[in-house]
Amino acid sequence: MIRSTLATAIAFLGLAHPALAQTKASANYVLTLGGINVARMQVDLNDTGRRYDLDVNANVAGLGTLVASGTAKASASGNSAGNSLVADSFDLQTKANGETFDVTVSFANKSVSAFKVDPPVLDSWDRVALERSHLTGVGDFVSAFVIKAGALDKSICERRMNIFTGVERFNLAMSFVKTDEATSPRTGYQGPVVLCSIKYQPISGHYASSEMTTYLADTSRILVWFAPLGATGYFIPYRVLLGTSAGDLSMVLVSASS
Repeated sequence: MIRSTLATAIAFLGLAHPALAQTKASANYVLTLGGINVARMQVDLNDTGRRYDLDVNANVAGLGTLVASGTAKASASGNSAGNSLVADSFDLQTKANGETFDVTVSFANKSVSAFKVDPPVLDSWDRVALERSHLTGVGDFVSAFVIKAGALDKSICERRMNIFTGVERFNLAMSFVKTDEATSPRTGYQGPVVLCSIKYQPISGHYASSEMTTYLADTSRILVWFAPLGATGYFIPYRVLLGTSAGDLSMVLVSASS
């Protein structure tokens, strides 16, 4: 349960032109399901202007049978000299109920050069097979939501992200909804934000019979609000909202430093 739940949360949940100076920043989030706190997550960015490292650490309190308690750690590193972060490595580890799940992915020129999953994901009759053609022109789901853009405007939303998690390959197509204002004093940012909607398209590695995959592909209620990360030239999620049958899964920025 925690493997798919955390991967989905991080994938939808989780930093203008290339930064010339070194940037170190942190962002902290609270995740809720149906209004109940289920996890806390910290994201750390270190960018030299040429190379970047991203580290994500999440502690999951759990919620009955819906979300298993445990921990999740993800990291990505790669080239930050261009107009977007381009990973050359991605790692994910989740721990829950005495079980550990590890994923390691290597990228070269935006294509998967190698990947390993431990323990291996069992294939079955309804798992959509990964094909070599699906592993080109892709990136990881952590770096995808750390955005470089010239300004906080609709261009932040005008992008398509082709993601490979080590287990699944899917596309995320973002589109502009509106500009907005974050005003809550209980969050880590007050000021202008840009609201984007996300369309999820499963490609391979998922199970055709998965209710979650079907739901995500059919829903139009995947929303992310982006805010500037101080004066770093990066933009990160201020809030992420995903409607589920168990209630809204929400991630909100509670503090940030740069």
